Amino acid sequence: MSNDLPIESIDAVTAGLASVGYIASRQIATAIYLAERIEKPILVEGPAGVGKTELAKSLAAWRGLKMIRMQCYEGLDEAKALYEWKYAKQLLYTQILKDKLGEVLGDAQSLSAALDKLHDFGDVFFSKEFVEPRPLLQALEQPNGCVLLVDEIDKSDAEFESLLLEILSDYQVSIPELGTISATVKPLVLLTSNGERDLSDALKRRCLHLHIGFPEQKLEERIVESRVPGASETLRKQLVGFINQVRALDLKKLPSVSETIDWARVLVLLQSTELDHQTVKDTLNVLLKYEADIETTIPQVAGFVAKAGRSGTFG
Repeated sequence: MSNDLPIESIDAVTAGLASVGYIASRQIATAIYLAERIEKPILVEGPAGVGKTELAKSLAAWRGLKMIRMQCYEGLDEAKALYEWKYAKQLLYTQILKDKLGEVLGDAQSLSAALDKLHDFGDVFFSKEFVEPRPLLQALEQPNGCVLLVDEIDKSDAEFESLLLEILSDYQVSIPELGTISATVKPLVLLTSNGERDLSDALKRRCLHLHIGFPEQKLEERIVESRVPGASETLRKQLVGFINQVRALDLKKLPSVSETIDWARVLVLLQSTELDHQTVKDTLNVLLKYEADIETTIPQVAGFVAKAGRSGTFG
């Protein structure tokens, strides 16, 4: 689909994302449709591994846009996120100016005239030519637009949130030496959060809100079918049924969709066509990331496999 044409409908979003391998719920498709139509960023929240970052990648692939990713972390500042000056280039030009000082000053008849000439060169040193754009500024300068992913915003500081507000509301940034730089084409902006800290009301007001949780069983089966085509229908139903039971346990980290996909790939690699007790125990470390969670789950495996087997066989 061409990125210069507006999205026609919510169903078009569902079909478009599916064409690049992302199986979206109606809620996700609606948020993407509205975000483009009313030109607002989306704040995508939910546990790690449910497809938040993948949504941005798939949106860029479907729309034929470049994806620019800003990975957040504690201490992130505007020099890493927005822009910084090319100090080495400025230093080089300073040396050239020093060597050519006589030619630059030329026929200046007074100190005031000489200072005026040097002042003109000072302005050159803080021009666009000496700016090194970082992800946020790069996103505003894309001639065809882009998908801007501000990933894991909850890992950054509150100060960084403040830096984002102008971009999120007006798609522009203010640089003291250069003035205001506005987006050539407004980017599609997605911010993701794993909920490690509360985000400010000011940031939330500027965004549409989308929460991606664990998908219902039928949708997760479709996701596995899309990402692991080698998995049989029976295996898909059984492994998703098993995982849904595991998610009901009191675990340190519940298995996410990314673990579902990884586990399905492992089971296909092991040539499994349905779940069995021993294979599940042997591969549980693919699904669960903490030893304590594995120890909690092991006693339940036989019962979970039996229940998933009945569901996978009889629907």
